Amino acid sequence: MEAIILAGGLGTRLRSVINEVPKPMAPVANRPFLDYIFYYLKNEGVKKVILAVGYKWEMIRDRYEDKANTFGLEIEYSVETEPLGTGGAIFKAAEKATDNGFFIINGDTSFEIKLAELKNFALEKNAGIALALKEINGANRYGSVKCTDQGQVLSFIEKSDTHQDSSLINGGVYFIQKKLIDQFTLPLKFSFETDFMQSKLSEINAYAKKFNAAFIDIGIPEDYYKAQELFKNAIA
Repeated sequence: MEAIILAGGLGTRLRSVINEVPKPMAPVANRPFLDYIFYYLKNEGVKKVILAVGYKWEMIRDRYEDKANTFGLEIEYSVETEPLGTGGAIFKAAEKATDNGFFIINGDTSFEIKLAELKNFALEKNAGIALALKEINGANRYGSVKCTDQGQVLSFIEKSDTHQDSSLINGGVYFIQKKLIDQFTLPLKFSFETDFMQSKLSEINAYAKKFNAAFIDIGIPEDYYKAQELFKNAIA
């Protein structure tokens, strides 16, 4: 099993609480946040990780040159010389993927779902891409996803300052068929969420499955502080 991790974020919203490091390297309970993602992926059976990196990516490389920090994962790097957006980063990193399908993980969120369940769901539905959803109260920060009873994605609802009801949000974990990426020609720089999933929704056969795993986004200071407690002793 392979996974692409989006690890090129600037961490702009965290500048008030951390030094200038890539977001996934933000210190959480005395470890870079990326350590917890690696640990989770290893425990889920992932063998190879492709890191989509850019901003100060050498800091990531320097830490994980020491194999003791990789939890046994094979690490490859897809380096952006300029920001490509989430879509450009994923499509570039996908060139290094060798499996027919692979996972995509955000480098600044933790949503520790059972990856095999998401993959099996995608294969059962013959989905081009399968999303992991999380039910939360107040989806104004994330927007939400509307699906059929069978899980086929109908639409993505934009963020709203007034929307406070319980909603299903995109948890930032995907399983995607590599052939789906190969069939599209897109600009070098684009948004995976807007320019691919939303704009191409009728063509990509997207499905989504709800998971009850804990979800946290360290991209804002409030959740970053929460993570310091949540991840204490998280790695044995």
